[in-house]
Amino acid sequence: MGREVSESCVDSLLTEMVSTYSNRFYANKPDLAAHSIEAIGYQVGLQLSERYMDRSRFGDHLEAIKFICKDFWSELFKKQIDNLKTNHRGTFVLQDTRFRWLSRMSIEPSENGDVPHNNPEAVTENKSTQVTRMHLNFPCGIIRGALSNLGIPCAVSADITNLPACSFVVRIKV
Repeated sequence: MGREVSESCVDSLLTEMVSTYSNRFYANKPDLAAHSIEAIGYQVGLQLSERYMDRSRFGDHLEAIKFICKDFWSELFKKQIDNLKTNHRGTFVLQDTRFRWLSRMSIEPSENGDVPHNNPEAVTENKSTQVTRMHLNFPCGIIRGALSNLGIPCAVSADITNLPACSFVVRIKV
C-alpha cells in the first residue's frame, strides 16, 4: 500500500526544475544551477533512504552500493542497475542502460547531421547535451544523499554514454 507518484509527474517536475534553475535563477551560472539541482536531489535521497533502508545491515561500502543498485534503484525506477563495477579502492561505476529519466531526451546532431562522439569540446558546446547533463545532477544528488544517510560520504558524477544509457560514478571519501 505504498504511495507512488506518476512517472509523467516526476518527469515534468524534473524538467521544470532544470529549466527554472538553468534559465531563470542561475542563467549565467551553470555550475551554481548544477549544484542547486544536486542539492535538491541530495535532500530527496536522504528522505527516500529513510523510507527504504535499514542501516544495520550493511557491513561495508560494497554492500551499501549493492543495496543502492538493487533495492533502492528498484524502488525508484522499477528496475535494478544493469552493471556495477569497482576498483576495490572506493570507486564504483553504476551503469543503467535504459535510464528512465533520459528515455525521452535526445541530443541534437551537429551542423553536418552527426552527433559528435569523438570531439568532447563539440559535445560540451551542444545545448541539448548540456541540458541532458543538467538533468543528471538530480539523480547524482539522490545517490549521494542515500549513501550519506548510511554514513558513507562520497562524490557522485554522471556520464552519458549513449542515450538513454548513463553511468554514475561514486567515489567514496576517506
